[in-house]
Formats: sequence, structure tokens, C-alpha cells
Amino acid sequence: QVELVESGGGLVQPGGSLRLSCAASGSVASIGTVAWYRQAPGKQRELVASIAPDYTTNYGDSVWGRFTISRDNAKNTGYLQMNSLKPDDTAVYYCAMGVTTTSPPWRSHNYWGQGTQVTVSS
Repeated sequence: QVELVESGGGLVQPGGSLRLSCAASGSVASIGTVAWYRQAPGKQRELVASIAPDYTTNYGDSVWGRFTISRDNAKNTGYLQMNSLKPDDTAVYYCAMGVTTTSPPWRSHNYWGQGTQVTVSS
């Protein structure tokens, strides 16, 4: 029915940039809130950023001013632009997205992407 596919992760040097994408496919009528989480080795999962359907955004303190979350409703896709990357940003990044389907129950349900590795290292 619905699948979230993440892309854009990889290895980057400190100070570099990456853009992550999270595309919803399948029986998608519309997307709701898009959020990015990350989990670093030995640490708990943390919220990185979120963006609501009205484009209201929230950012974690550790990424404020460096990361930008966005959405393209026509493409059912959320993005995370990551600039000025630091080694502490190294983690597996997961997207989560509310999706209203074209099939019953026609109500928003939260889906998760498969995760993409971001490694910031010299």
C-alpha cells in the first residue's frame, strides 16, 4: 500500500552538505507531517526536524541554523537539507510521515522509512 523510500545519505567531510529525501509511494492521497529522526551509535533516537502541512517547522537544538526541512506535496516527498555537517551528526536518519491513503480508512497513518546512513568524517 504505502512505502517511504529514503535516499541521499553517504559519507561527507566536516563542513559539507547532504540532502536527504523521503518519498511516499503507493496509495497516497496526501501527506501530513513529515519528520526526520536520527539514531547515533550508543544513543537514543532523537527528533531532528519536523514540518507540518501548514509548513510550520521545528528543529532540534543540535541542528538549528544548519538543517532545513522542506516538503513537496505534489511529489509526496519530504527533504532534509543538511549543511555545515559535524562528526556528531553521524547517525542513521529515519523519516516518518503521516499519509492519507486512497483506500480505507482514508485517515492519516504514520509510516517510517528504512533509514539512511549519514557519516561525517575526515
